[in-house]
Amino acid sequence: MPAEEHVTARRSLRERRRAAATQEILDAAERHIVENGPAALSLRAIARDLGMTVQALYHYFPSWSDLVTALITKAYDDMADAVQAAVDEAPDAPAPARALVATEEYRRWAVTHPERFQLLYGTPLRKYAAPANGPTTQAMIRMSRIFQRELLDGFTTAQLEAADAPALSPSLRTHLAQLPPHGLGALPPPATALLLSAWGHLHGLVVLEVFGHTDFLGDHQAEIFSMAVRNLVKDVRSRVPDSDSDALAAGPLAGGGLASSS
Repeated sequence: MPAEEHVTARRSLRERRRAAATQEILDAAERHIVENGPAALSLRAIARDLGMTVQALYHYFPSWSDLVTALITKAYDDMADAVQAAVDEAPDAPAPARALVATEEYRRWAVTHPERFQLLYGTPLRKYAAPANGPTTQAMIRMSRIFQRELLDGFTTAQLEAADAPALSPSLRTHLAQLPPHGLGALPPPATALLLSAWGHLHGLVVLEVFGHTDFLGDHQAEIFSMAVRNLVKDVRSRVPDSDSDALAAGPLAGGGLASSS
C-alpha cells in the first residue's frame, strides 16, 4: 500500500470529519472572496453561510489571520498545481517551450480566478501579516521554483554565473548570494537578477490584465502576452553562455557582475 494511502487509512473518523469541515470552510471563504472581493472576507459572514456560529468556526481557524493564511497558501498551491500539470503534459519539449507553457498556464489561472489572484497580489489586506517563513512563504517558493527550473533548465552553475546580466553592485551581489539556498539563493547572483527581471515583466503583464488595465485590447490580450513572453524567454536564455567552456573563457567579468567593483 502506498504511504499516502496508508496514512489516509489510519485517519480516525474524527480526523476525517475535521478535514471535511475545514475544506468546507475554505470553499465557503473562496466563494465569499469571489462574490465580494478579498477585502470583504469575514469570519462572521462565512459562519452564517455555513449555518454555524463564529465560535464553532474558531475550532478550525482560531483567527481571521489563520483563515487568510490558509486561503493564500491554497491559492498558491492551486496555481502551482495547474502550472506544473501543464508543464508535465509536455515532458519532451525543449526548455524554452516548457517555459512558455508555464507562463501561459500562469496567465490562464490568473484570469480564470481573478479574485483569488488579487488575494495573492492585490492590495494587502489590512491587519494581516503572513507568518515569517510560514506556509504562504513555502507555497510561494514552490511556485517560483517551477519558473526557475523551466526558464533556466539545461544550464550549469558556471554558465549561470557568467550570464550576461546588467552590472550588479558589490552590495547587491552579496545580498543575492546570501538568499536562502532553498529559494533564489540556489542561483548565482547574475542568474537571480535575470530571473527577477523576467518575473517582473511576466507578472506585470498578468497584473495589468487581471486588474482591467489592458481591456482596450479586447480578445487580443492573450496574443500580446504570448508575444511578450516569447521574446522574454528568448532574451533570458540568450544571455547565458552556450557552454561551460564559453563561460570560463569569458572570465569573472562575464555579465558585468563584478564590473562595478573595479
